[in-house]
Amino acid sequence: MESLHLGSKARARHVAIPAALLAALWFAMLTLGAGQADGLILAAMYAGDEAWLAAVALLFTTLGDAPVLVAISLAAAAWLLWKGRARHAFAVIAVTMIGRGLVHMQKYSIARLRPDELEKLVNATNPSFPSGHSASSMIVYLTIALALSSGSRWTRAAVLAAGTLSILIGLSRMILGVHWPSDVVGGWSFGLLWVLLTLPMAERLARIGPHAVSEPGGSS
Repeated sequence: MESLHLGSKARARHVAIPAALLAALWFAMLTLGAGQADGLILAAMYAGDEAWLAAVALLFTTLGDAPVLVAISLAAAAWLLWKGRARHAFAVIAVTMIGRGLVHMQKYSIARLRPDELEKLVNATNPSFPSGHSASSMIVYLTIALALSSGSRWTRAAVLAAGTLSILIGLSRMILGVHWPSDVVGGWSFGLLWVLLTLPMAERLARIGPHAVSEPGGSS
C-alpha cells in the first residue's frame, strides 16, 4: 500500500510540473502579448502578397474550424463506441466539448482586440486571446490521438502527428493575419494543459461511475 501511495505521489509530481509551466506560459502570453514584439513576429509571418502561402494556410485553418473539430470529435467517439471502448468515447466528448467551451469563455472575458495593422486574409470577428483554432485543435486532435492509440505502440507517433497538425493550424492564423503570436502560443499552452489535467480524469470517471459501461477485458 505504501509503494502504491508513493507511486501516485510521483505521478502527481510528473503532472504538476508541466501543468505549472503551461499555466505560466499562458499567463505570460496574456500579460505580455499584443505589443511591439508580437507585431514584429506577426509581420514576419504574414503571407502578404504570397498567394500560395495564404492558400496553404487557409487549408490548415479549415482543419481548425469549429464545425470540422466537432464533426471529428463525434466521429471518433462513435468509432470508439462501435469498438466497445465506451470509456474512451466518453472521455473524447467530455474533454473536447468542455475544453472548447472554456476557450470561448476566455475569449469573451479577456476581450483582447485582434491585430489590425495588416489586412486579414480570412474572416475573424470574435475576440483574439487565446486563439480558438490553436487551443481547440490541440485539445481535439491530441485527445483523439491518445484515445485511439491507447494501449498500442502507436501512441508516440499519434501524439506527434496531432501536435504537429495543431502547430501548423496555429501558424496559419498568423500567416493569415488574424492572430497575434501570443494568442497562438496561449492557445497551444491552454490546450495542452487542459488535456494533461482532464483526459485521465475523464477516463477514470467513466470507469468508476455508477453507470460505467464494461469494455472488453475490463470490468464495469
